[in-house]
Amino acid sequence: MAAKFADWSPKAIPHRQVHDGRYIRLEPISAEDHGDALFAAKSVPDAEERMRYLPDFPPADRAALQPWFERFQTAADPLFFAAVDKADGRAKGRLALMRIDRTNGVAEVGHIYWGPEMTGTRLATEAIFLLMRHVFDDLGYRRFEWKCNDRNVPSRRAARRLGFDYEGVFRQHMIVKGENRDTAWYAMIDADWPARRDAFEAWLDEDNFDRDGRQKKRLEEFAVKKDDS
Repeated sequence: MAAKFADWSPKAIPHRQVHDGRYIRLEPISAEDHGDALFAAKSVPDAEERMRYLPDFPPADRAALQPWFERFQTAADPLFFAAVDKADGRAKGRLALMRIDRTNGVAEVGHIYWGPEMTGTRLATEAIFLLMRHVFDDLGYRRFEWKCNDRNVPSRRAARRLGFDYEGVFRQHMIVKGENRDTAWYAMIDADWPARRDAFEAWLDEDNFDRDGRQKKRLEEFAVKKDDS
């Protein structure tokens, strides 16, 4: 029998605000505050590969990045954040809340770009966690989505690690950079969130990392399997 939502009402929309974590701080993206640091994060030898599945391209120079900032630093959807390392105050990546549907309580995380200093670190994991926590705990949304090119193996692996459930592939969903994109869909719903929030908080605890920031236990080891609940 389908669940009833007689008391459901549209939720608030996300706003340009800071989300503060243990290791990372998400700040509404700004050319003045983050432009130089994000240009540096994109000016790396493998930038083209890092941005292969994103709609934008590596900037040729700092000036080439300015129009992107002017377009998105005031946008409500996608709502972009700079991922600022609290250890040194530098932006090392970016991500966005997008396709925000307050009527049905649904949002998606996307436009993710991590620079080399952020890739594969607790900074990247916490950045996603902070948006999850905001969507579910602060806004009361029902569903949080992750979508990526079906050929983007690292993104698909990341979605599973972070606790998103695979829901299928939308064939010929988009054309990106002149190529067909079959889109793999992943999602987390509010019923999943309490156990997964606990797993994130346990994994992110300082005691789970050595002095060099290496994890002692994987995130998956803290997760409660559905069959065990």
